Amino acid sequence: MKSSGGTELGRYLRARRAQVRPEDVGLPAGAGLRRTPGLRREELATLAGVSVDYYTRLERGRETNPSPAVIDALARALRLKGDAHERLHDLAELASGRLTEPHPTTESTVRESVQRMLEALRPLPAYVVGPYNHVLAANAPGRRLMPGLWDWPAEERNVTRYLFLHPVGRELYVPWEETVARSVAHLRAVGGRDPDSPALAALVGELVLKSPQFARLWDRYEVCERSGGTKTFAHPKAGLMTLTYEVMRLARTGGQRLITYQAEPGSADEEAMLRLDPAGRTARR
Repeated sequence: MKSSGGTELGRYLRARRAQVRPEDVGLPAGAGLRRTPGLRREELATLAGVSVDYYTRLERGRETNPSPAVIDALARALRLKGDAHERLHDLAELASGRLTEPHPTTESTVRESVQRMLEALRPLPAYVVGPYNHVLAANAPGRRLMPGLWDWPAEERNVTRYLFLHPVGRELYVPWEETVARSVAHLRAVGGRDPDSPALAALVGELVLKSPQFARLWDRYEVCERSGGTKTFAHPKAGLMTLTYEVMRLARTGGQRLITYQAEPGSADEEAMLRLDPAGRTARR
């Protein structure tokens, strides 16, 4: 996976190297100003036990076949864990040509069986997104969970775009900064499989141009595959509520995911959530 800017592996290494300070890994900060933040190439190479020339070739895309042991050593030096460590291995496999991942598609058709599932989940908010967080379908409480998103044309209904560019999206999630950091990290993770995707390029290009916060987070190259967690909403109609969510991959869909929200039964959070779907609430009772 090469481009005029080198490999995605090289870009990832550069971005993560910039986030590690010398003192984080037990090195002296040194005298004088650094031209770039984070570790120098020679410092990282020393920590990982490889030559500076070899590491430089890795970053610049001229070396594309690092061994798993070298990748693990770089991950330790960069303090990468979990998804970030796994992503480094994935990018090394892609750079070497040993692994080819199918390109995420922009398939926008949601199967009728999935549409019925969305309705069956009421009054739980639920919606389906594509690989780059484009909202493809939702039940009634799922639509009401994100006020204003449905005022946009169908082709612009993207959760990440909503977080950064919609005025309600910037106030809905608490804390907003933590939510958008996770969203960008997820977009980086799925986008790394096909960095030349036209759909991804269009979305990222728009957000980099219109949102300095997005540009800053995108450059950090944090990666995180999301499978569930909690989110707190300051909803203009339902009120403050903390909901748990689950993310389920749909088979044979080109990367579609079903996202559902729920709250502890009998809690104030559930009471607030049920305000999103009065009809579904009555049926549930």
